[in-house]
Parts: sequence; C-alpha cells; structure tokens
Amino acid sequence: MNPRTQAIMAANHGLITRRQALSSGLDLDTLYRLVESGTWTAVRRGVYAERTYVESITLPTDRRRLLDRAACAAITVPFVRSHETAALELEMGILLPVKAQTHVTRQPVVGTHNKWGVKHHLAPYSEDQVVQANGFNVLGLARTAIDIAREHGRPYGVVAVDSARRMGVSVDDLWKVLEHMKHWPNRRLAREAIDLSDAGAESVGESLTRDVLEELGLAGIETQFEITDGVRTARFDLRVGRHIFEFDGRSKYVPTADGGLALRSVDDILAEEKTRQDWAHGFHLGMSRVEWADLFGRQRDYLKDRLDREYVATCRAFGTDISDLERFRVRRSRAA
Repeated sequence: MNPRTQAIMAANHGLITRRQALSSGLDLDTLYRLVESGTWTAVRRGVYAERTYVESITLPTDRRRLLDRAACAAITVPFVRSHETAALELEMGILLPVKAQTHVTRQPVVGTHNKWGVKHHLAPYSEDQVVQANGFNVLGLARTAIDIAREHGRPYGVVAVDSARRMGVSVDDLWKVLEHMKHWPNRRLAREAIDLSDAGAESVGESLTRDVLEELGLAGIETQFEITDGVRTARFDLRVGRHIFEFDGRSKYVPTADGGLALRSVDDILAEEKTRQDWAHGFHLGMSRVEWADLFGRQRDYLKDRLDREYVATCRAFGTDISDLERFRVRRSRAA
C-alpha cells in the first residue's frame, strides 16, 4: 500500500471505501489482488479493511461497531448516527438485538425505510442533540436512549436509559427529549423505560437482572447496597428485603491480558467470593447469583423460579425488615 492509502485507513478506523482506495492511487487490479491474497477483506460491499485487523476484533459490540462504520462509510447523503449505532460510538452499555442493524437519522423528511441493512430514520432532531464521538456526528446520550427504547421496548430501552443515567444524563434530560415526541411512534415504550430505569445499575447484566426482579413483582429494589463492619466493606448489586441478588459477569474472571478485569487467578477470585458471601450471611442476608446465560430463553424461566424460591426462603428465615442493619450501612451519593 502507498502512504496515501495507509493514511486514509488510519483516519477512518482501519476502513477504506473503493472510491477512496482508487483516489489514493490504487488501481482496480491492485485492489482485487489485495482482497484475493487475503491482505484485505471486504467488511461490506465496497468497504475494506486489513484482514488481520478484522480478525483481531472479537467482542460482539466491537464487531457490530465495525460493521456500522463500514455501512456508514458507504452512505452518500447527510446523516447522523443514531440508536444502537450511536450508542456504540458513545460507549454506552446496551443490549444488542439478535438481528442488529445500522441506524442513521436524517432530516427534514419524515418516515423510515431499510436499505442494504441500514435503517434510515427520517426524523427531526435539534442541533444541540448532536455530539461528536470518535470523529462522527452522533445523536447524544439522552436522545439515543429514548430512540432505543422506542425502537425495541423493554428490556433494551431500560438498559439504554440505565446506561445514559449512569453516564450523567438526568431524568429531566430524558423527559425533555420525549416532550418533543408527543405524536411519535412507541412513545409509551420510552416512558416505561424511564419509569423503570435506575442510575445505580453498573452494567448491562445488572439492568437485566433487575428486569427479572421486576417481572417477579418484587417491590423496593435497591441498587448498590453497601455495608461495613469496620473491617470489611462490601457492595452488592441488588437488594430486596434481606435478600441480595448478584450478577456475575464473565469479564471479572478473564485476565486483563485477554481483555477481562481479573488481576488475580480464578481460584483466588472464587475464594474471595465465597468469603464475601459467608460474610454477608453473617448479617442474616440471603444471596442469589445470576449469570449471563440465565437471563435469556428457557433459562430465564428457570432463573425466575429459582430466584423466587431463594427469596421466599430468606423471608421465612430472616424476615424482610433491615432496620437492624442501619448502623452498618454505607451511603454514598450517586455521583460518587
């Protein structure tokens, strides 16, 4: 590759369109040889990247972001990234649909249509709703969360609104966005997402676990319940009465060298979790643990039965009142 081609790819997150490649000095024969030899791969028709770069991307969200960038690179009319496509550039924690699409919003026309795997939302937006992320024009956190909620409903919307609030968006900000959508489709779904949201959810898994508890009809769900005995301090994802619900994300067991969060061996982490759980039981708190696979499909029904059973057992053993734990509680502001 010549320096101009390399510069274009570096400036476009590793991607280059056929038009850009030809304008940089490559001819069609050279482009085809790069693809046939496996040096380049077509991420999308007419959009290329180095094969080694594409193969290095393994996380589903990162792969989706790459596909979105390739799709957007081929669009020739003015647009802004929106919905999940914007959320990924904004680094929001979201739940991707099984059949994910690239989403863009265009104005001033109104309507929606799909073309070549890209969903074009023809809808108005204000200039103050547009922000820059990774060099792209995207709709901001509040608008993006509301759009996802209207597009997909629960739990996608709740997860997105949780994420936006965790990143500093206020409930008032969300209502202001929705106020300008009085006659837009699926407005009710966005209202529901705001009502069910909680800024205390620290991950997609925690948001989805709370959604299960909502389905069980459990009231008084508290996020980030924290207690201390003066020696040990522990914070738990969710609490209802005297029962704790913990989401176990896979990343905390994966070494940092492999893209996870684990700084110690899995054995050490599991031993620490056992000690922490025993310590919580000393306060007469029951505990349930939830994994990612538990939250979907048939496993979700099994999970609901198990959580209900374990919660009822804790209520029978210890009741629901936690006034005796007040002196052990650690209260932090949401900002902290």
